[in-house]
Amino acid sequence: MIRRMTQALPLIADCGLRDMEAIQAIYAHYVTHSLATFETEPPTTSQMTLRREEIIKGGHPYLAAHLDGRLVGYAYASAYRARAAYRFTVENSVYVAPDAQRAGIGRALMTALIDRCVWAKYHTMVAVIGDSANAPSVQLHAAMGFAHVGTLVGVGRKFDRWVDTVIMQRDLATQPGVA
Repeated sequence: MIRRMTQALPLIADCGLRDMEAIQAIYAHYVTHSLATFETEPPTTSQMTLRREEIIKGGHPYLAAHLDGRLVGYAYASAYRARAAYRFTVENSVYVAPDAQRAGIGRALMTALIDRCVWAKYHTMVAVIGDSANAPSVQLHAAMGFAHVGTLVGVGRKFDRWVDTVIMQRDLATQPGVA
């Protein structure tokens, strides 16, 4: 397990094709073992690569975190909704390798992602967090300046139970950068 970083910081860079196998493995863990995503079958590496291409084609950032030569997390921003009026709003996703949690990697990824979205002149970032009991994700977003704006109760069904979605939001226009 990676401990809380004191000196070693992850290298945050644009995600490359070489990262996709490790990204698929991280995401597959969350699909099969958690309520962080409402997908029930892990997508293949090819499917994840196509998703990445669509996000990049849309002009949104897709970032990877490497530590000691290993991919330990990733984050991206994507269109919040397809209609033109939403074009200045993005939705974020961030996933950290299970053995690298609580080491500051999520915060480093979110800092870089927010900075990229501020630079790109997006107005608002939305987090749609699977499972209202997902305290680590809620806490990370709150620490990054997101406000809780709502909970959709029992909107997903996974692992034979109804699951909530927490909606958090951060204004990028008046809160540039990360404190």
